[in-house]
Amino acid sequence: MEEIKLTGHPFDDGLTDDDFAPVPDRSAIVDSIRPSMRYWPEVGRRLMKNKVAVFSILLLTVIVLMAILVPILSPYEYDATSLMSARKPPSWEHPFGTDKVGRDMFTRVFMGTRTSLIIGVVGAFLPFVLGMVIGAVSGWFGGKVDMIIMRVVDIMLCIPSMIYMILILVVLGGSPTSLIIALALSGWMGSARSFRGRILQFRNREFVLAATTLGARPGRIIVRHILPNILGNMAVGLCSAIPGAIFAEAGMSYIGLGISPPMTSLGQLSSDGMQVFLTQFYLFFFPSLIICLIVFALFLFGNALRDALDPKLRDEDYLARMYRKTRRLTIRNTKKEAAANE
Repeated sequence: MEEIKLTGHPFDDGLTDDDFAPVPDRSAIVDSIRPSMRYWPEVGRRLMKNKVAVFSILLLTVIVLMAILVPILSPYEYDATSLMSARKPPSWEHPFGTDKVGRDMFTRVFMGTRTSLIIGVVGAFLPFVLGMVIGAVSGWFGGKVDMIIMRVVDIMLCIPSMIYMILILVVLGGSPTSLIIALALSGWMGSARSFRGRILQFRNREFVLAATTLGARPGRIIVRHILPNILGNMAVGLCSAIPGAIFAEAGMSYIGLGISPPMTSLGQLSSDGMQVFLTQFYLFFFPSLIICLIVFALFLFGNALRDALDPKLRDEDYLARMYRKTRRLTIRNTKKEAAANE
């Protein structure tokens, strides 16, 4: 038979095997755009590259170290009185001055910082965890369980949290443990409502339905699949709750239900200093300054942590850095070319 040649055929474009090349591996393309890294190391790297986060971490570290070391290394006990040294202004001997019974305010302020930080962190973390558990149960199971829990929450939210705290502190007395219990029992409702809303938002997503189909238990689904997606917002909420707990303790101290002397806190020191503000303003200024620095650092760190935990911002952050780097190189090369032409 005569061999049929396709020369001139519309599909014969003259291409040979040498004109084709295999498509490169997709992973290599992705790694060339953005280097691959595990989630938590990437979060840490992004935090360390954020100047605001580094500043807030350093500020909080300094305050925590001072709260730990000053009461230990100070030559004065925080509750030691000396009427011969009463009402002294700030000096080298007493950097923050002394109060009406001669107690060194430098030691007492940082002892109060230690107490306030413990109350703030534990008093914010416990209601956060309690509300998270209750909100997860309510949002996941729904139905009558959700209705009963949410109606209880609505009823409890109708009563100001200050009333709960006053009743608990009247019964248990003024101590750090009593304040933490009061904060935990009066502050879990808002966290429960927030977490319930997040569970309802993600409960019917595809990845959750896939995990349910594969037989995963509700606890595992919530911890492994839903929690990482809302961790950023919850972390910001927790960082915001710590100053709230410190302010709540200060409010209780102002009405006389805070920490009982001789133990002290920043709220109690600010309340005592307010009474002699016109004559000894430094007794109010230094404790209030430490409160402001703690709140300021926590808010800055919370915002930076939210950005670092958000997976959607990872590519945007990388592309923004690459754009700035390319722009700097372009400007530098343009200046070099302009100098060479001159």
